[in-house]
Amino acid sequence: MGLLGRGVLLIWNDVAPGGDAEFNHWHIREHIAERVAVPGFLRGRRYVAVAGSPTYFTLYETESVETLGSPAYHARLNDPTPWTQRCIPLFRNGKRSACRVTASLGDGVGGTLATVDLDPAPGHEDELRAWLVSTALPSAIDRPGLVGAHLCESDAGVSVVRAAEKQLRDEPDTLARWVVLLEGIDSAVVDAVYGDLLNPDALARRGATADLAVATYRMQYGLGP
Repeated sequence: MGLLGRGVLLIWNDVAPGGDAEFNHWHIREHIAERVAVPGFLRGRRYVAVAGSPTYFTLYETESVETLGSPAYHARLNDPTPWTQRCIPLFRNGKRSACRVTASLGDGVGGTLATVDLDPAPGHEDELRAWLVSTALPSAIDRPGLVGAHLCESDAGVSVVRAAEKQLRDEPDTLARWVVLLEGIDSAVVDAVYGDLLNPDALARRGATADLAVATYRMQYGLGP
């Protein structure tokens, strides 16, 4: 089954000191449910870091990347609730990417997820993509305890949003260009797969740049099928 749709919204963020309790309450009680109610949104999940940063990672699975540029979604972004207006300014070190799902292998949802944020070197996109899709991800999903291996490629035009919610923050989000998601039963599994198959040396040999960000997360909450 893998990811539910052909699009994902990936969001990483820290929270201002002292704001975690309010952020967690709002995010679980209102925000994720609000997003999943938008047509084309299929499932929402929220994670907390066990290694690496930022502290929180949120994954929304959508019918397509076009869902993330739809009038219904933009209407939601332009009509923040009072609770949202209080909580969005708490976000720090935000990274946000609306992505097409290039490949999605596996069944079910893992309790632990690693995000591997990488960039292809100019002119090496096809080489890196082919290796990830045909070799690295199939090898990863064969590992005991790994339940999902996915490649997501950002759409910069859809990722950059100018809406009322964004005006509530002082700092803009950065963009993750390509992201590999590894889902497993625990952090030891996903860390071993990353270390063996997707470490900086292995990625560099296939055309990735040295700019690499890796973090491992434990799932806290999910809403959807």
